[in-house]
Parts: sequence; C-alpha cells; structure tokens
Amino acid sequence: METMTLQAEVRTESGKGPARRLRASGKIPAVVYGPGIDPTPLTVNPTEILKGLRSKRGRNVAYDLTFGGKQALVMVRDLEVDPVSRELLHVDFLSVAPEVPVKVSVPLSTTGRAKGVVKGGLLNVTLRTVPLLSPPKLVPEEIVLDVTGLDVGESIVVKDLQLAEGVVCALPADRTLVSIQENRRAIAAAEAAAAAAAAAPAAKKKK
Repeated sequence: METMTLQAEVRTESGKGPARRLRASGKIPAVVYGPGIDPTPLTVNPTEILKGLRSKRGRNVAYDLTFGGKQALVMVRDLEVDPVSRELLHVDFLSVAPEVPVKVSVPLSTTGRAKGVVKGGLLNVTLRTVPLLSPPKLVPEEIVLDVTGLDVGESIVVKDLQLAEGVVCALPADRTLVSIQENRRAIAAAEAAAAAAAAAPAAKKKK
C-alpha cells in the first residue's frame, strides 16, 4: 500500500479562540503522538486528510507526515467532526512503525454468484468488516471473497483467507465469514405445492 504525504506546521497557540481562527483560515488543529514522539500540536490542511479518509482505505491510510523538521509514519487515531455540518474539526495522529502490526478493520465483500444460490440457496455474509493485525503499509483496501464455487451447506472461514505475509486475522481460524444456507421458505413452499398437487387427484375422485 502506498502512503500519502502530509505536510503540517507545529502549532504554538491553543484554546478555542485560536482554533476558531485557524478553521476560518481553512486549516484545522491536530496533534501527533506515539512511540518516540512527544505529543505535538499541529496545524493541517483538512483537504489532504479527507483525500485519505474518502478513499477505499478510509482510516486505514498511512501518512508520511512532515512537521517541524521531523518526519513520522502516522495513522488517524481519532477524529472530531461537527455534528451538524459534518466538517472535520480536529484530528489525532498516532505514530506507527513500518514493521510493527497495527489493528485495523477492513471491509469484506464478495464476488461471483454462488453455485448454491443458483440452486435456490441463500448467501449469508456474517461480517461486513474483518479485524486484521497488519504492518501499516500492508493493510489491504478490502477483502474480496470469491463465492462462485460455494454450494448449499458450504462456507468460507477465516483460515481460508489469503493474506499478505505479515498480515493476520484477529479472529478464530474456524470463524465463518460467508456461507450458503438452504432457503427454508422456498423449500416449505415447494413442499406445500407438492402436497397440494398430490391431494388434487384424490379430491377429484371423491367427486
């Protein structure tokens, strides 16, 4: 995964007044902290942060942050958003090491039409996001499961995931992610129709 470049300035003023003036100028306050970095107040351009947040990776984007003559690899730890306008008000950045796994949630999706669905079964996706432990630069945009070959009664579990080396799922190996279940309503309707069809000749004979 490529990182995004982010320039920031060290902020010398604090409090509500300076923060309001900062936002009026098109910038927002932020802070960076974490291993090897003293908590440092920053001024950043929200447009650059939103590019990452609105990408497929969302809050899983890693930024190469430059501030006060220093550089750090960071990820968004927390956000403050205006409840009415939904504008970004403040960002907390956490410094991370390139080789040290971080816990992230990655979207899960499926592709293909399952064999079991063609037969009338139902596709059951048990999770919409999957927790991973991954080095910051190896976090995938999403996990896509090909369900084409799944028949009724079959499933894909955590141990079936194909992840990059160094990336692991933080769920039990036997946790079901996707399964194809019988369509009980369709089965019941078919049985009822069969029973009605069998009963029809008997009813005619009585007449």
